[in-house]
Amino acid sequence: FAEILHHAGAVPLPPYIKRKAEDSDTERYQTVYAKWDGSVAAPTAGLHFTDHIFNVLKQKKIETDFATLHVGAGTFKPVNAEKMIDHEMHTEWMEVNKTTIENLLDNADKNIVAVGTTSLRTIESLYWLGVKMLAFPNQQSDNPPMLSQWEAYAFMKKNVSVQEALQALLYWMNENKLYKLIAKTQLLIAPGYPFKIVNGLITNFHQPGSTLLLLVAAFIGDDWKNVYQYALENDFRFLSYGDGCLLRRKN
Repeated sequence: FAEILHHAGAVPLPPYIKRKAEDSDTERYQTVYAKWDGSVAAPTAGLHFTDHIFNVLKQKKIETDFATLHVGAGTFKPVNAEKMIDHEMHTEWMEVNKTTIENLLDNADKNIVAVGTTSLRTIESLYWLGVKMLAFPNQQSDNPPMLSQWEAYAFMKKNVSVQEALQALLYWMNENKLYKLIAKTQLLIAPGYPFKIVNGLITNFHQPGSTLLLLVAAFIGDDWKNVYQYALENDFRFLSYGDGCLLRRKN
């Protein structure tokens, strides 16, 4: 699939860049920490990070960790349905090392900041996969695990702590002798979604009518309108090569 993307695809430049994609975009449109081929788009919030910034974070004793979400073409799919329930969310593969899940478990009571909406979706999916394993223990042999579009909302009343959910996930991995979780997520994060792990988000500015903007609205509530109005009034750039911002979750 990665070879097909390389030969048939092009870097998705934002509309305000009035040229076709060039060879140099292949390097520019890539994070310094990327390792694996397979995504149709980069986690563009990560483009703001350099090796120097990572060194500064380390000096400030701010821990970093990494996960893989193979971004699918559905990330560009607009929400055309009149009602959110009629929109079919795309499914994406995610890969998370066991040590990363252990780090999340050990730091569940601290500020966890996701770099990009894709990272946020991955981290939050981990919680719900653990809840699902607790709810359906007889299905724990399913491999790879799968989180469907509305399961998180169906599990909202389960009242499972982050610690319990991640421990269930780690238990399943230990039982299956796995050092890396490979799973599929179709999670749709929209207003009304109960965030469980992430309380900070670094992200770019997204286009109207997208599931990414729905996620932002869910994360900071109606304040998203003020944030985007400020960005428009101050000529911020949107989309892939645009500006970024740090958002704090609204309780």
